[in-house]
Amino acid sequence: MDLQNNYVFYHIYPLGFCNAEEINNFNSEPKPRITKILNWIEHLNTLGINALYLGPVFESTKHGYDTADYLKIDRRLGSNEDFKLVCDSLHEAGIQIFLDGVFNHVGRDFWAFKDVQINKQNSKFKDWFYIDFNRNSYDNDGFYYEGWEGHYDLVKLNLNNADVKNHIFSAISSWVTEFNIDGLRLDVAYSLDKNFIRELSAFCKKLKPNFFLIGEIIHGDYNSIVGKDLLDSATNYECYKGIYSSFNSENMFEIEYSLNRQFGNGGIYKDLPLYSFVENHDVVRLASVLTDPNHLKLAYGLLFTMPGIPSIYYGGEWGLKGDKSKGDSALRPALELDSLEDNDLTKFISSLVAIRKDSKALAFGNYKKEHLTNHQYVFSRELEDEKIIIAINIEKKPYVLNYKFPKEKAIDLLTKKEYVFDGSFILEPYSIYIFKM
Repeated sequence: MDLQNNYVFYHIYPLGFCNAEEINNFNSEPKPRITKILNWIEHLNTLGINALYLGPVFESTKHGYDTADYLKIDRRLGSNEDFKLVCDSLHEAGIQIFLDGVFNHVGRDFWAFKDVQINKQNSKFKDWFYIDFNRNSYDNDGFYYEGWEGHYDLVKLNLNNADVKNHIFSAISSWVTEFNIDGLRLDVAYSLDKNFIRELSAFCKKLKPNFFLIGEIIHGDYNSIVGKDLLDSATNYECYKGIYSSFNSENMFEIEYSLNRQFGNGGIYKDLPLYSFVENHDVVRLASVLTDPNHLKLAYGLLFTMPGIPSIYYGGEWGLKGDKSKGDSALRPALELDSLEDNDLTKFISSLVAIRKDSKALAFGNYKKEHLTNHQYVFSRELEDEKIIIAINIEKKPYVLNYKFPKEKAIDLLTKKEYVFDGSFILEPYSIYIFKM
């Protein structure tokens, strides 16, 4: 069994989290803001987090995905030495480190692209990019270049170029050597050349056998980037959408359809440990997208009991709100731990993390639908001699569940209360039960 299935991720967008300037001043001295994470380690341990995914940390112009230098920590966050201190401290606390690998494109301030801007056809880096010297760019560079999906602040890299690949692989090697990172989340993995993905995977596994690679894919078949010789996991956007949409439309058939299609008997991703989430740095916060706040706990309960590797986006444990229509900064706030007080949701999520990490059935077990209506959803996770039954009622009124449980008695892992079943069971309003049979 893969150890990665036991991961519980916490996701931070560092530039926002650390309240960094919006635009980088490349002439300024590094500011050790990234060490702020040191103050959060106790909180992460209390939650039970064992894997921290950090968004872009390397030198960039604005938002981190416009890389200027793969070998330097963004000066708005600090120095390489500052980041090494953070990584060493996280490892000492039992937390593994995952970084954003942004390899499809770089920013206009990337050193090799700047050389092309200066030397044009004479630049030895001109083949690192997709450049046409017979046309001009929107910035009047004297040549045209391909940007990622029409975004010309993101200059597309030629990943078929051996020197480009060598530079990227050398950078990854330095991240492992210097910071001892444990894996990468590959930005826009759906845009990456498959041969590049294979070479990258082989290189990383040789560096560190348990190195874990997660690919960002929003639409399409996850098998296209995950599998033997490819990546280890992918972002499960189908179930991300299915979770909040099922609650908002009061139609649990939607998420059950996705979970059965993916992980049921004959499911197309049954053996893939997909990265599961209910919010991230690119989408509306869960507390803002749900129309009924009573569904917030239930959504997290579903996240931690469905197949997949669960992830919490920083602030989500307090029910933080954020609307993408107000700009990306609304989703990527600066947070101060001292100003945040644990609430029922925080404690509930901490309980879910403990339950998830303590159950092989929830980490590795088969998925099966047991009972389904628009407002009620019962499913099981089973592995060897462990069987977990999850029962959810999203209505504001009680529901009489006519379902024959496998045993006459069971413990609800959330409340530690024992229940006796006599052919029917009352699900309380807005409730979730995690029965260990």
